[in-house]
Amino acid sequence: MAGRAAEPEVIWARPERAGRGPRPAYTRADIAAAAVRIADAEGLDAVSMRRVAGELGCGTMSLYNYVPRKEDLYELMVDAVSAEHELWEPGDDWREEARRIARQTRALMHRHPWLPRVLSPVYGLSPHALRFLEHCLACLDSLDAAYGTKMQLIGMLNGCVTAYVANELAAAERSRALPWSPEQESAVRMAYLGGRLASGAYPRLAAALSEDPGPTDPEALFELMLERVLAGFAPRG
Repeated sequence: MAGRAAEPEVIWARPERAGRGPRPAYTRADIAAAAVRIADAEGLDAVSMRRVAGELGCGTMSLYNYVPRKEDLYELMVDAVSAEHELWEPGDDWREEARRIARQTRALMHRHPWLPRVLSPVYGLSPHALRFLEHCLACLDSLDAAYGTKMQLIGMLNGCVTAYVANELAAAERSRALPWSPEQESAVRMAYLGGRLASGAYPRLAAALSEDPGPTDPEALFELMLERVLAGFAPRG
């Protein structure tokens, strides 16, 4: 297959277009933007080299001269939306800075619902991802901890946000596919659960559910998750 590497390589280390010939008709930014438009409108499964080539008005095989593999196309897409991260002058409260990072990341994933499916640690080498990671580390300057610990915090925050948003998106997608409302389904399920608890077979669960469950609103739950993660990194003493 044209342009396909026979061994691992970093897409960012490649020239914009492999091989000789005239000046490239497209840039990686053009290709990424086309793929993002398709994914935003129709979902990740609609993204293919053929569809992107059609969006750009070029042949599918010629696109492989720019992007050797579909995995590289995903990396271009992740980098393109990573450019949307706002960078600001960090303050001296690392907790508030971390909250702002997490909230912004969640918003980004809701703008691009396909993003949680393709995120990978190996994509952190892209230009905009490196830029944002450097910014995240700057936001944690006031945290008295080694850089290794700060990298762990960033990784855990990103992982928790990604999982949380993936669950939000999955729940929303399921609700859209059902012929009844979420409230109707919840009422039926809670009625069934009440009957099971009344049987006495689940005493601990019954006791747990009889207590205040804490926040149930998605926004409040998200904030609670953030606080639990940040509490684990607060300096002791």
